[in-house]
Amino acid sequence: MDREELMEVNRKNWDDRAPLHANPTSGYALDRYRDDRTRLSDVVTFDRDDLGDLRGLRVLHLQCHIGTDTLSLARLGAHVTGLDQSGASLAAARALFASVDTPGRFVESNVYDAPDALSGETFDLVYTSVGVLNWLPDIAAWGRVVGQLVAPGGRFHLRESHPMALTLDDERDDDLLCLRYPYFETETPMTFDEATTYVETDGASIEHSVTHEWNHGIGEVFTALIDAGLVVTSLREHRHLDWRLLPQQEQVGERFYLPEAQRDLVPMQYTIQAGRPTGS
Repeated sequence: MDREELMEVNRKNWDDRAPLHANPTSGYALDRYRDDRTRLSDVVTFDRDDLGDLRGLRVLHLQCHIGTDTLSLARLGAHVTGLDQSGASLAAARALFASVDTPGRFVESNVYDAPDALSGETFDLVYTSVGVLNWLPDIAAWGRVVGQLVAPGGRFHLRESHPMALTLDDERDDDLLCLRYPYFETETPMTFDEATTYVETDGASIEHSVTHEWNHGIGEVFTALIDAGLVVTSLREHRHLDWRLLPQQEQVGERFYLPEAQRDLVPMQYTIQAGRPTGS
């Protein structure tokens, strides 16, 4: 299959996930955002200090899914646009925004077609939240898209699962940290067939269960951004994940850490920020 066909397989998977995630009984617990109109997602709460003052800024959220992080950005004062290739995800995001009387725009498109879908519009902040790059086959092309979307003087923010963590064998029955998956981007995807998703859904299963994923090394991501004309201003690695990858991880609040004896061995997540110089 070519790139478009592989991404279409993934789109169908996310169309199946969206109504499960939007169900009030799922782990996303959307009613929390309706009951508390000041509530922010855990993702945006963690990123908030990096994001700075968003009041009045034009913010694009790439691969926004059902909009909980997008809504959180809006609650920080941003004029938000969410973009996702899953129409079912965007339907859930629009419903969430309508239920809390919050303005927001949502555009259906895969990332690679975003500049055309947005008619060449640029943004003060392009934001990408956790768990998205693994769905993309070509990180260099992604970087070129991000470069086109960031306005002169604007910024880009990404927090993502660390590619080193994503190489680990997550099906072992012991606590050894062993490499299993590629660190670098590969032409052939890693293909999985799993009828479950990453949050509680009362046992509901996914019809289109096959997905195709790719890892992208830190250097590949960094290079993709600078080749697109952006200036990387910050790169930090973290010891936690927002989800459980390995059974021995310990939950501390909303985050998951390796046991103390292993905590300094492997970076689990990273944050990278970049900007487009004014006049460029």
